[in-house]
Amino acid sequence: MNKFSTILGVVIVFILAACEGPQGPPGFDGLDGLDGQDGLDGIQGQVVEVEGVNFGYDGDANLFSTLITFSDVTDFEVFESDAVLVYRHDGVIELSDGSTADAWTQLPQNYFLPGGTMQYVFAHTFVDLEIFIDGNFDLSGISTDFTDDQIFRIVFVPSEFAEASKLDTSNIENVMSALNIGEEEVTKLDIN
Repeated sequence: MNKFSTILGVVIVFILAACEGPQGPPGFDGLDGLDGQDGLDGIQGQVVEVEGVNFGYDGDANLFSTLITFSDVTDFEVFESDAVLVYRHDGVIELSDGSTADAWTQLPQNYFLPGGTMQYVFAHTFVDLEIFIDGNFDLSGISTDFTDDQIFRIVFVPSEFAEASKLDTSNIENVMSALNIGEEEVTKLDIN
């Protein structure tokens, strides 16, 4: 009897497992809700050009510094996890075809001067950015070409993009292209 029950069970399993038939009727659709607001395509970043930046000298620390508060230069929401890149305008260069282009260098940026080495560096939070000029010699006498009326570009890179990308951040054009930001979309602001 036990052997018969086992064989009967196996046959029933094979019969039920081999059954095929037409698909049943589809279920009811759910209720439609209100459509949400369309978002922007892709991950958004922003580039802000800040002109007229002047550094103040701190003799005790032997460094120059300036503070840029994000809310003063943009309404772009910056999160703690976002990357902030800073580029200094080195001037305008003439190209081989006779046209000109802006030259930008990513911070930190070193200068090897007769008195020693000087470096632009920065530190940021999600609220502000402080740019420093630090050096291994007395900076009180450096040229105002380094400290007055400087131009910087601040690039806000969302963390999702920064973590997922193999972006060459040393070139501002590559960064802007990857973030799909054209030159005409750069927010320009003079803080003087």
